Amino acid sequence: MEKYKIFDIALFVVSVAIGLYFAPLEVDLVKYIAVFCIYLFFSIMYTNYKVIQGNGTATYDYGMSYSQSFALFAGPFGLLIFEIFYRFSVYFQRKITKTADADEFTDTFFNIGTFVIYNTIAYIFFMSLYPFFENVPFGYSILFLLAALVIMVFANSFLLFSLYLSGNIHSWNEVSSFLKRRSMLDIVVKNALTNGLLYYFVMENQWEMLIVLLSLNYVVSKSFLSKQENRQNEIERDYFKEMAYTDFMTGLANRAMMDKQMSEINGSNEVLGIVVIDIDKFKRINDNYNHAVGDLVIQHFAKMLKSRVRKNDQVFRSGGEEFTLFLRDRTYEECIECLEGLRTQVSEQPAEVEFNGEMTQISYTVSCGLYYNAMVEELPMERAYIYADQLLLEAKGRGRNRLVVKNGLETYK
Repeated sequence: MEKYKIFDIALFVVSVAIGLYFAPLEVDLVKYIAVFCIYLFFSIMYTNYKVIQGNGTATYDYGMSYSQSFALFAGPFGLLIFEIFYRFSVYFQRKITKTADADEFTDTFFNIGTFVIYNTIAYIFFMSLYPFFENVPFGYSILFLLAALVIMVFANSFLLFSLYLSGNIHSWNEVSSFLKRRSMLDIVVKNALTNGLLYYFVMENQWEMLIVLLSLNYVVSKSFLSKQENRQNEIERDYFKEMAYTDFMTGLANRAMMDKQMSEINGSNEVLGIVVIDIDKFKRINDNYNHAVGDLVIQHFAKMLKSRVRKNDQVFRSGGEEFTLFLRDRTYEECIECLEGLRTQVSEQPAEVEFNGEMTQISYTVSCGLYYNAMVEELPMERAYIYADQLLLEAKGRGRNRLVVKNGLETYK
């Protein structure tokens, strides 16, 4: 059995032991059943709300948790009975409707275990400190807020550890991303406020207010979830859009992005340097080593390009070992200085790669073609790019490892 499933079952066993320790029920049975049924109805209404987490295979239920107020009302043993009945009702509903996850059964044990354990901790915390807060202004609300904070800490800890064991979280960056998406302040305040009022209405037998609050909370939470889903869809859309314009090997913009930028610059009258750069005799690197080493050399050169350009410049991987630069807001002389510095840096700093189990230095050079001009309507970007490419071919023909330039503003070569 996988580790995270063992963890889920262990949590359930611990929760049962905790619940039985606080047995039997110390509240009126009729009132317990009434509160049980009301809470169960509104809790089940949330069961189809799920949020994708981790690598996309793990899900957790989204919804307002009423367990804090229920535990204070009925104690850990009463909460254990409620959680077992509620969670297995959800499990069988999903099995019947064929919406259950692959790990739905052990997830049910996880949910029961975690909710009972951390709400029991909050129950002990609340009951222990209540005498000290009883006469403090807003002490009741402050204590509920602190108890909700305790619940949040333990809830996230259990969930993160389970996601780690199941392979859905691998790094601290993913942990940070998870916590940011959880809207911690919102969860704590909302839980504290809602559960505080629910507990008050239950203890004062204000059944109408109890149902009104649960109904209102459901409507507000549903609206909040819709906004979160829309936001998530926007994030995913932006992500896939970015991926469509990104070269995966180097992280640079790709040819599609270059074509898009060229169409935007066309006819703008902007003065810029269009540069086409090619790694010299790249095929020989692939033949003498292998394509994996060749990819590392390309990545090495891409890093150099990133380090040499300015914020407004644009760098593209326009072909296999070919790169294109749009040098913007520069004079002709500044463009030449930038490229000569790059060419010299490449020749002096070979790529360090692993080959046959040993670190190897691979020296290489680059050739560059620079065409500098204003992008007027009479000079489409596509034609300017061709001029730069021809200058690159000329640099290759002159023996490689050189820069060939043309200033279209002065017809200088």
